[in-house]
Amino acid sequence: MRVLVVEDEPGLRRQVSRALSEAGFSVDEAPDGEEGEFLGDTEPYDAVVLDLGLPKIDGITVLKHWRTAGRDMPVLILTARDGWNEKVAGFDAGADDYLTKPFHVEELLARVRALIRRSAGHASPILECGPVSLDTRAGKVTIDGASVTLTAHELKVLSYFMHHQDRVVSQTELIEHIYDQDFDRDSNTIEVFIARLRKKLAPDLIKTHRGRGYSMSATGEGT
Repeated sequence: MRVLVVEDEPGLRRQVSRALSEAGFSVDEAPDGEEGEFLGDTEPYDAVVLDLGLPKIDGITVLKHWRTAGRDMPVLILTARDGWNEKVAGFDAGADDYLTKPFHVEELLARVRALIRRSAGHASPILECGPVSLDTRAGKVTIDGASVTLTAHELKVLSYFMHHQDRVVSQTELIEHIYDQDFDRDSNTIEVFIARLRKKLAPDLIKTHRGRGYSMSATGEGT
């Protein structure tokens, strides 16, 4: 899952980005509203953490632009403790949730995970597909109750499939959502990750759709 962090305070931006990365997300950063607006327009994100008090273009304006342009990724806004009017303006502009500064990073991570789950139609933090279970809070995978060890990128691929079950996902879509903007992207590695997941989990869990991509289904059937 790929997240954009738009925050002008360097220390906080690094702290949030590091925590998201350590939690298994691919993360892009923007130090001002202008760059944030551009990235949100041109890159596919699963969620955005957006400060409202940004230089160049304020967060409310950025958010309004995204929603007007049809960008529907979930957005978590960051506001000052006494900024209740900013919260209202944020929700009216299309925000999905808010967090008041100062905040605990653990709460931010929980809210981001919840936003991504809900946007994909999942209420529970435990995602299941056949014998496979993914605890999105801890990044732990089990098959028939037994723990499975995955690499960081294998887990990212599996997580994307688990959030988007029964839907054909193209190789391009996978690449865009498991790597950050600066990563040296190689489409061949996707095939490697999927081959490894089939070995570690179940051979029929991820189905290949020639010329279209892959799908994950408990029945092994695509859409």
